[in-house]
Amino acid sequence: MRRRLAAEGPPWTRDYERDFETVAMPEHDCDLLRDLLIAERAETVVEIGLAYASSALAIGEALVTTDPPRPRHVIIDPYQERAFGNVGWGLICDAGLDPITTLMPAWSSIALPQLVTDGLVADAAFVDGSHRFHEVFVDLYFLRKTVRPGGLVVLDDHWTPSVRTAVRYFELNLGWTALPDAFATGSTTPIGGDPQAEPVPRCRAFRLPDALTEPAFEDFHEFAADHERVYRHAGRVG
Repeated sequence: MRRRLAAEGPPWTRDYERDFETVAMPEHDCDLLRDLLIAERAETVVEIGLAYASSALAIGEALVTTDPPRPRHVIIDPYQERAFGNVGWGLICDAGLDPITTLMPAWSSIALPQLVTDGLVADAAFVDGSHRFHEVFVDLYFLRKTVRPGGLVVLDDHWTPSVRTAVRYFELNLGWTALPDAFATGSTTPIGGDPQAEPVPRCRAFRLPDALTEPAFEDFHEFAADHERVYRHAGRVG
């Protein structure tokens, strides 16, 4: 199904030029995501954003490859029906992955707290929802409470300053550690989409600390400076 999707595209797309190529994650990046989750032997994965299901199929492939006792893939996407005509969900069903997959058609800011309340513990999460800073930050805040200690959070479109800045807080203040080799051979995009800026991997993976601990109130490391550095590197400041 993944090969067919990459070669032929989905059976339906929105009425935007090259919408599938623009929205969907490239096939090789999906391969790297699959391989990372297989190496992690992930059993439960939370995904934010379904769209045309390119990453969702890769996550499903990882789960059926490792064949854990209770595989579970929870996808959060409020736009799957009203914007994408359920085409991504249809591909999940066509691949036979629907028995292990749950689609939550709600905002992630609503769905993620519900998962926390329900006591869901995930081994990994893949984030490709809204790219607005405040919404990415909220996603990561709740995923920190959902993904087990030592688990993984993978972000798509890490080249965007909003996504880079949001995750930078968790790196500097909460001990998230980047895995630079995970997507080292993946596709790259200049920071901020500026052709003259530094090309960086499209996706980036982070490992959470081995324990969920809260820092002291006064133990705060500023992360706005990195945000300014990103923009300066992209030629947008100074």
